[in-house]
Amino acid sequence: KVFPPIIYKPGSEPEEAKLQNASKQIVQNAILRAVQQVSQESQQKEERTTISKSRLQLGVGKLTKKHEKK
Repeated sequence: KVFPPIIYKPGSEPEEAKLQNASKQIVQNAILRAVQQVSQESQQKEERTTISKSRLQLGVGKLTKKHEKK
């Protein structure tokens, strides 16, 4: 069945279109927030890993020096 095109007055957006646009905006905002959160968590994890590696290297350095003194 073919429906005739619906003609709206310029400037008056139909309710359905308003709802669709609002829904799209909500989804886009949610996706953006999720991406930012994942990015932030990833960055924090990377920083913790870097700190852990630094501490590990310092610990290895201390062990090496103790063995050299003997």
